[in-house]
Amino acid sequence: MKLTSRLTPLLLLLLAMSLFLNACSRKAAFTPQQLVDCISRNKLSPEEELKIRKEIHARAKALALDTLFRHKAKSLGFNGAVLVVQRGIILYQNVFGYANIQKKDSLTINSAFQLASISKTFTGTAILLLAQDNKLKLSDSIQQYIPSFPYHGITIENLLSHRSGLPNYLYCFENKRRANGPAPTNDSVLKWFSEADSLPAAYNKPGKSFNYNNSNFIILASIVARVSEMSYPDFIRTRIFEPLGMAHSFIDTLAPDSILRFRTIGHQGNRNREREFFDGVYGDKGVYSSVGDMERWYFALHSGCLLSKHYLKEAFTPRSFEHKSRHNYGLGFRLMTETSDMKKVHYVYHGGWWAGFSTMLWMDMDSDIAIIVLGNRKNGCVYDIKSVLSIVEENKDSDLEAVKDADE
Repeated sequence: MKLTSRLTPLLLLLLAMSLFLNACSRKAAFTPQQLVDCISRNKLSPEEELKIRKEIHARAKALALDTLFRHKAKSLGFNGAVLVVQRGIILYQNVFGYANIQKKDSLTINSAFQLASISKTFTGTAILLLAQDNKLKLSDSIQQYIPSFPYHGITIENLLSHRSGLPNYLYCFENKRRANGPAPTNDSVLKWFSEADSLPAAYNKPGKSFNYNNSNFIILASIVARVSEMSYPDFIRTRIFEPLGMAHSFIDTLAPDSILRFRTIGHQGNRNREREFFDGVYGDKGVYSSVGDMERWYFALHSGCLLSKHYLKEAFTPRSFEHKSRHNYGLGFRLMTETSDMKKVHYVYHGGWWAGFSTMLWMDMDSDIAIIVLGNRKNGCVYDIKSVLSIVEENKDSDLEAVKDADE
């Protein structure tokens, strides 16, 4: 006798509903046009905006934030742009300093900064979009997409959560990389691994421990390209930048002059940082964006217009518990958990540093708060989020730990 013949009609109905809801939670949530429509529907009306402004004391917070960031600029050397948003209301946005310190050309609100490791949030989301489209699975191995890759037993999820155990490409080819002619690309770095005379030793076995590693995300960028059958920059542009209206965002220098004119220069003190050897490798870095565009990025994530609930949950679920810490990692996103519970996420964030740029994206998904600070002068004050939160959260008691970002 078949199993289904033993089930009551009610149980069959419940089973069908469960399968339907599970399929809906995983299917591709939106086409690019549906994404545009979803974003539009979720925008506040003028009446809603006025009501929320009063509820959150927006004016008082804006004045306090202005005082704070003017102090950072004058006394701590902050050079960059900032935007703080709460419940759909932009509390504060401003710029301080120069796009190119030597030329003394002032920053604008549309100035584009190298996001450094915040770029990983885009690469991670690109992979999750492809999973949502049923183009790949998080349990797939690297070799399913890059057959010649010499390290085995590593899944896409291992890469996304920095649990691959791979060596970091930035450090393991010191002699070979600079002796072989042109600056590297993602393909040439993968070729180095595949053709290495002596294969760099892995840090650990796949899945055994967390080890932050840029190699993970250049491999993921290459998987995006191979699965989507378009370049990584084209995928990010067509699936994310254009539908979200991120008009001042691009991948490194792969953009028309009309957009490149917004590009800022990274600085170490008052010295321009020239183009770095690894600037042409992306996925782990390489995205340029403005604070306004990053607010659109946050809104797309928070509204659920980009990723389904299933994949948002995957992205923001901690995966490393071998050491007791509030700091954890999901799939392309850093996570800060509660002090007493490493599985309960309080904040989602990512920072970055690369070639004179210091950057931070900080999000409270439950309270609907985003803090975006993009600097083009290397400066640790960018990572001081506690002082900003004390204003936005109206001095709510917090045991927030100091956040640093020396990823690369």
